[in-house]
Amino acid sequence: MAMELEGRIVRKLNVQSGTSARGAWAKQEFIFEYQEGNYPSQVCMNVWGDDKVKELDKYQVGDKVKISFNLSSREYNGRWYTDVRAWRIEPAAQAAPGPDYAASAGAYAAPTGAQGVPPITQEDPYAASAGAYSAPLEEDDLPF
Repeated sequence: MAMELEGRIVRKLNVQSGTSARGAWAKQEFIFEYQEGNYPSQVCMNVWGDDKVKELDKYQVGDKVKISFNLSSREYNGRWYTDVRAWRIEPAAQAAPGPDYAASAGAYAAPTGAQGVPPITQEDPYAASAGAYSAPLEEDDLPF
C-alpha cells in the first residue's frame, strides 16, 4: 500500500553502497518530520538505487516536500525490522488559503459579485451552525 506525507527534511545521512550477488547498490537514509495532531513527528526513511539517491540529493535539509512511500516489515532471527522506503519525492504544494482555511481561522470569506457585493444565495440552516460557507443551491432538473 502506497502512502503519502507532507513535511520537511530534517537530516540526510551518508550514502551507503556496496556490491551484492545482484550487483552494485546504493542506499541513503534521511529523517523526515511531519505534523501529526499538535506535535511534530519524525521518521527515518530511505531511498534505494542510484537514481533515487540522486533524486534525494536535489533537496536540502529544511525543504518542504511531499513523499510517497511504502511500509514493509520482515523477521530476522526472531526480531522484526520495518522499512520505510520513499519512492517519490516532490516539492510540497503551497496551497493558497481558501474558504476552508478562512473558516477555520474564524474569518468569513464569501465570494463577491461584480460590485464587491456577496451574491444572493439560498441559505442552508445547517451550514451556519457548522461555521461553514454554503454555496448556492442549484436546481435539480431530474424528472424524479
